[in-house]
Amino acid sequence: MATAAATGDATPQFKLILVGDGGVGKTTFVKRHLSGEFQKKYVATVGVEVHPLSFHTNFGPIIFQCWDTAGQEKFGGLRDGYYIQGQAAIIMFDVTSRVTYKNVPNWHRDLVRVCEAIPTVLCGNKVDIKDRKVKAKAITYHRKKNLQYYDISAKSNYNFEKPFLWLARKLAGNPQLTFVEAPALAPADVVIDDAHKRQMEADLAAAAQVALPDEDDGDM
Repeated sequence: MATAAATGDATPQFKLILVGDGGVGKTTFVKRHLSGEFQKKYVATVGVEVHPLSFHTNFGPIIFQCWDTAGQEKFGGLRDGYYIQGQAAIIMFDVTSRVTYKNVPNWHRDLVRVCEAIPTVLCGNKVDIKDRKVKAKAITYHRKKNLQYYDISAKSNYNFEKPFLWLARKLAGNPQLTFVEAPALAPADVVIDDAHKRQMEADLAAAAQVALPDEDDGDM
């Protein structure tokens, strides 16, 4: 793994690549973290915005330099410059759109081609919407490829920290790492009630116990 680029104050920084189809909520997700929104910068050579998302851990601060596609993926993929030197990744799809999940293997293939085996989290966004098209039991790609998976809802901040905590533990090589204070997030636009959260967690737990289907359906 590439070493973390250090700033003057020696806070470890990691390049975090965010990929997925257009419209799945990547930008909304990144912009929940207010510090990243205040300090974002534009990388003209690649045509992306980079948001420095800071988290406070029991081992000190950590910053994810989160690369957002800024709509580039609408033009048929992303240039290698987006992926180069990536140290961690989040692949996002929209649970209300089956095609965005169907395209996950394409994003993962691109990622692995340039970055090889970096810590990667698969996130199903928009779980606040009741009419879910991609059910927990249909989400198996992460199990086949040994990725971590989380249901998230950018608009409600549901599980916002989970992908970052998992990635931070992998990058630090320390499962004891925890976040000691909550990041400054924008207020939730929608609220997910506790019963809905419990049901989603139960569905994911049940899905994890089911045997994977045979590999006769291509990459999915």
